[in-house]
Amino acid sequence: MSKGIFSGRFTTKNEEDLVVFIIGMRINKRWAVHKWFPVFIAMPSMIRELYTNKEELGFLSMESFFGLRTTVMIQYWRSTEDLLSYAKGSNHLKARKNFNQKVGDHTAVGIYHETYIIKKGQYESIYGNMPQYGLAKAMEHIPVRSDKRSARKRLTQ
Repeated sequence: MSKGIFSGRFTTKNEEDLVVFIIGMRINKRWAVHKWFPVFIAMPSMIRELYTNKEELGFLSMESFFGLRTTVMIQYWRSTEDLLSYAKGSNHLKARKNFNQKVGDHTAVGIYHETYIIKKGQYESIYGNMPQYGLAKAMEHIPVRSDKRSARKRLTQ
């Protein structure tokens, strides 16, 4: 077995509320590097802060994806209060202020986010022969038992 890969089928417990926060940027004008590059490099320090202070911030985990024009991060949070509190923190406020000063309404780069509040019992997951990934890094990662073999069964508590 490869390091970190869990052989077989796994799922997560769905006994806690959680918040899924999707955030990213889109490069609209590739030649305008001076506009989009500062936005791109603002994220690593915030990500470090999140992982360094996970417990106190209420941050659970995240996954990142990079495309030709668009980046996306899927983040998992303990609560909306934790997420909104982080948004008011100094590191995030500094990045937001910097974006507004350097980019503002310039169309060279776009940013977006979406927030989903998910109640316990209203989500399910399945992972076959995978490392802990996505929700399985954020919540308790458990083997699939006979009573949780189907998505319908995993959605019930």
